[in-house]
Amino acid sequence: MSLLEIEKLRAGYGDTAILHGIDLAAEAGELAVIIGPNGAGKSTLLKALFGLVATQGGQVRFEGADITGAPPERLAGLGMAYVPQERNVFPTLTVSENLEMGAFSVRGDLKPLLDAQYGLFPKLSRRRSQPVGEMSGGERQLVALARALMKTPKLLLLDEPTAGLAPKTTEEIFAHIRSINRTGIAVLMVEQNARRALEIADRGYVLAAGRNRFTGTGAELLANREMAEAFLGG
Repeated sequence: MSLLEIEKLRAGYGDTAILHGIDLAAEAGELAVIIGPNGAGKSTLLKALFGLVATQGGQVRFEGADITGAPPERLAGLGMAYVPQERNVFPTLTVSENLEMGAFSVRGDLKPLLDAQYGLFPKLSRRRSQPVGEMSGGERQLVALARALMKTPKLLLLDEPTAGLAPKTTEEIFAHIRSINRTGIAVLMVEQNARRALEIADRGYVLAAGRNRFTGTGAELLANREMAEAFLGG
């Protein structure tokens, strides 16, 4: 049994269908990436998984339980966390306050959780009293990642975590994602930097026009000439 199993998922906005029967699976502790052209339905897929877009058919299971169309608060309680591409931090709050917001439903002392994130993100430890709105785009993304981890999820959903970042910062974000994954947290990531994402992925999914086009390990997809010519520019 996979940690996350998606079968024939259809979803969209109102009467507009975006996903037309997506199949996908993510194993516990795995780093899986979703790539494809603009308009392929990648971000819609993550939103549908996290209860932010209405499903129109198919099934989603998490640890064997049917969670199709479940609301975000239930999914968070089950061990899923989602970091959207935009508006993923509270800019007027400090780093520490942002992290505390990620654990708003946690009972008890938050210090061990905060210490764990500051250990994983040393840069944030040095900036814990700074308003997040004063930080760079890459630093804000670190805050978003750390906040999502405050409830120690089993599965982390990431939507375009390196969008708009400089190459050096992009590499820093990828390094942190690998570090998160090495702690045992499964990661399912939508990423436009397709080649680099596949290089670090255990498994990859290529979507086009709301449908599966290619599936395989990261290495298999990088070696697939047809896939590379169509989606990686050769």
